[in-house]
Amino acid sequence: MRAIQITEFGGPEVLRLVELPDPEPAAGEALIKVTRAGVNFADTHTRTNSYVQRATLPLIPGGEVAGVRVDTGERVVALVGEGGYAEYATAPSELIFPIPDGLDEGTALALIVQGTTAWHLYRTAGAVKVGESVVVHAGAGGVGSLAVQLGGAFAAGRVIATASSEEKRALAVELGAHAAIDPAPEGLTDRLVEANEGRLVDVVFEMSGGAVFDASYRALAPFGRIVAYGIATNEPNAPSTGSLLRHSRAVVGFYLFHCLQRPGMFDDALQDLFARAAGAQLRVVVGQTYPLEQAAAAHIDLRARRTTGKLLLDPAG
Repeated sequence: MRAIQITEFGGPEVLRLVELPDPEPAAGEALIKVTRAGVNFADTHTRTNSYVQRATLPLIPGGEVAGVRVDTGERVVALVGEGGYAEYATAPSELIFPIPDGLDEGTALALIVQGTTAWHLYRTAGAVKVGESVVVHAGAGGVGSLAVQLGGAFAAGRVIATASSEEKRALAVELGAHAAIDPAPEGLTDRLVEANEGRLVDVVFEMSGGAVFDASYRALAPFGRIVAYGIATNEPNAPSTGSLLRHSRAVVGFYLFHCLQRPGMFDDALQDLFARAAGAQLRVVVGQTYPLEQAAAAHIDLRARRTTGKLLLDPAG
């Protein structure tokens, strides 16, 4: 089969197209003929071995696929851990989900990781209450474009998005944000408060780290929460216990795959999202589809913030 393999950690150039034997499913697994593979920001961290979960070489990147289950012929979407950037992949049976009629592979892939992340940012990590204001950073991205919309579905109050271009900010507003602003760290705290009509904000969903995290943290109201679900800049932050105490603020971490260890947490979120998408209550933004051999270009574009929505690889392309 054709696959993208990494034999050394580094820049996009380490993503090399190779021919490998088809994978053999182990007990409790199934083989999937991949029609689309999802591209995630986490994949760029795996490529440099800077992700939460450490990687070992050689490896085929890609944690999620959509395609056809070889043993049953069903259209499915699945979490594969690694091995997704290929024509065939294996997945544990409990992490393979039928794609509902009427949903395409891109939509299913957008929901299985980005969608469930956005869902749990509200329901679990952020514990967003009715009427609370929410800041969604990268509001035109894979997680952000869905989180903006879920604000209305979950009865949040004012939803404020950030996005790096006027076009992306317009998309965030189109998806339901009450305001969309520039995410540049300089002056960000003031812009967030201004976008919230002069009030400090209640909850922030943050995935950059560094100066954006610090500026967002300073915009939190008493009892406000900032949820860290990524560190795109690789710049760590360390809010002091004194600051947490003085302002009654909370910093919460969220790593989606912990949900897989608790029965029902992942499945319930995904099925709710499938139903909302099938009922046209949720608009999934599917971005560019790249041929498999252009995986490096997908990583470059994603890191450069030139993309919107969910990015896909086509193994047959």
